[in-house]
Amino acid sequence: MPRHSRRRTARLRQNAQAGFTLVEILVVITIIGLIMALVGPRVLNYLGESKAKAAKIQIESFTSALDLYYLDLGKYPTSTDGLAALARAGTTQGWNGPYLRGGVVPNDPWGHPYIYRAPGERAPYEIISLGSDGQEGGSGTASDIASGTR
Repeated sequence: MPRHSRRRTARLRQNAQAGFTLVEILVVITIIGLIMALVGPRVLNYLGESKAKAAKIQIESFTSALDLYYLDLGKYPTSTDGLAALARAGTTQGWNGPYLRGGVVPNDPWGHPYIYRAPGERAPYEIISLGSDGQEGGSGTASDIASGTR
């Protein structure tokens, strides 16, 4: 057998042994699965908390826009007008908007529309996000977020 043939055969044997075995791959996948099982719930919890914080910030933005509306018109929009009164001019004299950036009322971080009530129970108005479930009440990420609450 020629010399260069033996070298090539030896190189092929080395290359065949250079890969990972099935057991090694399964061990790595198992370790990754265990790490995800420990870290995954925390990451999802942070995601839920960040959406609740985003809803609070949007409600504060609506509050500022409603204050500007009040300064221009001397009253807050009615429940019938809703938050849409901040985005488009009605037949009201003195409207100097849009009071919301982009002229659009955004939905809450879960994709549900905000609820606007005027007058509110303890204030001239109330802005409410119903949380992740879109229904009144709930706990955790499903809890309601209202204006004036911290």
